[in-house]
Amino acid sequence: MKYKPLGNTGLYVSELTLGAMTFAEKGSQFSEIVGATGQKLATRMVNLSMDAGVNIFDTANLYSFGESEVMLGKALGSRRKDNLIATKVYNPFDKGPNSLGTSRIAIMREVESSLERLGTDYIDLYQVHSWDITTPIEETLRALDDLVRQGKVRYIGLSNFAAWQIAKADGLAKLLGTEKFCSVQAYYSLVGRELEREIIPASLDLGLGTLIWSPLAGGFLSGKFTREGEAEGRRKNFEFPPVNKEKGYDIVDELKKISINHNASVAQVAIAWLLHKEGVTSVIIGATKEEQLVDNLKSADIELTQDEITKLDEVSALTPEYPDYISPMQRGQDLFSRIADL
Repeated sequence: MKYKPLGNTGLYVSELTLGAMTFAEKGSQFSEIVGATGQKLATRMVNLSMDAGVNIFDTANLYSFGESEVMLGKALGSRRKDNLIATKVYNPFDKGPNSLGTSRIAIMREVESSLERLGTDYIDLYQVHSWDITTPIEETLRALDDLVRQGKVRYIGLSNFAAWQIAKADGLAKLLGTEKFCSVQAYYSLVGRELEREIIPASLDLGLGTLIWSPLAGGFLSGKFTREGEAEGRRKNFEFPPVNKEKGYDIVDELKKISINHNASVAQVAIAWLLHKEGVTSVIIGATKEEQLVDNLKSADIELTQDEITKLDEVSALTPEYPDYISPMQRGQDLFSRIADL
């Protein structure tokens, strides 16, 4: 397992993160969407991840309506001090007018609840789960800064922000002198490369680390979804993130060819591709079964060749969008070619 600094901080995180969204008791409302492990398997998954070198575990107050945080806290137990906990705030538990979002009152209430559920007195990485259109970002930054100063939170991150929102938050934090976000959590996969347009460039420019969620696109890149048929599973009930299936099948075909070269699974190669991409700090893996987790953990051992990376890049390439197709570099190339033709 390799370790990388999280953005411009001295905090080192493993290149794989265990996601705890599936930590729930079977039969719960949340489990009908994403599945459920139960406490025994959740603890087993935490143990297996630590044995593999994973040192960061990601959850959220929303996951299983708080149950995920409880189960993660129990699974870590006395080993909590040797590992990093990342959780999130934004989503409400009730319908009160001040329940939603990242206002000061919501943040101060939710952090106390998360700390209690996790069984800890501090959170290593406290992430804003979504951009709050109802609260000035200045208010959110000042509240988070207070939590850092109080010692309840060590670092702060954001999730699912647009690039302009990331830049605005970073600029205002510098202007206000508050704690800055150090990380971006965002969706990225071979069938979902949109963050390469602006989010990755913004993160690199501002010195933010990235935590990647749904690297297998909700199971689509597990190898069980092909033109010949689709497996039963989460995507049957909850088809998210959205996938262009025809293009996706081409990507899976290429993944299968490469997986044979490495005696690996399709899922392992899909995750390994992400681990080779510029700007990726850690990839969040999750599972509902032990064998799924064991398989995903092995992706950290796969070294893809440049030719294999190129083939996957080409089959999954984004369609150029404005202004990329008239970028300064492209305009310069066009100019040089015209001059050469004179």
